[in-house]
Amino acid sequence: MISENQNEKFGSSAHIERVLAEYSDSIVKLCYTYTKNIHDAEDIAQETFIALIRRNEGFESNEHEKAWLLRTAVNKCKNHLKSGWMKNTVSLEDAEEQSEDFEPNESSELVEAVKKLPEKYKLPIHLFYYEGYSINDIANIIGKKPATVGTLLSRGRERLKEILTGGN
Repeated sequence: MISENQNEKFGSSAHIERVLAEYSDSIVKLCYTYTKNIHDAEDIAQETFIALIRRNEGFESNEHEKAWLLRTAVNKCKNHLKSGWMKNTVSLEDAEEQSEDFEPNESSELVEAVKKLPEKYKLPIHLFYYEGYSINDIANIIGKKPATVGTLLSRGRERLKEILTGGN
């Protein structure tokens, strides 16, 4: 299938370079939201792009491609967190240093608050505020109804407010 970008063939070097340039930061940030470790996030992002390279079919549009990448990254993050390796290891607690290096434009207090959210709120919050997706787009990506996504966003915002104001 031909991409929207000037007869760029799916899977070609030009296609892969464009995808990496456009989406690598977003995918790494999304993975970091889940793993809380920049090294794991980068590894999972790399696995996500390898899955794209191995994919045998193209996408309907660039939006479809991005949604597929995000969904694949989320699934790989969840698999990583469920793995026996992660269940039996202890973090070195260097997340603060990584957070400062990785997200210099974000309030570290806000980043820490988002990391404290329950898993079900992190993804909708990330997709809505960091990636700029609409509620309907998020619903399509995570496979839930738009009303459910709206509820998750609302409850996630409430939890963030509680965390930030200290009213756990």
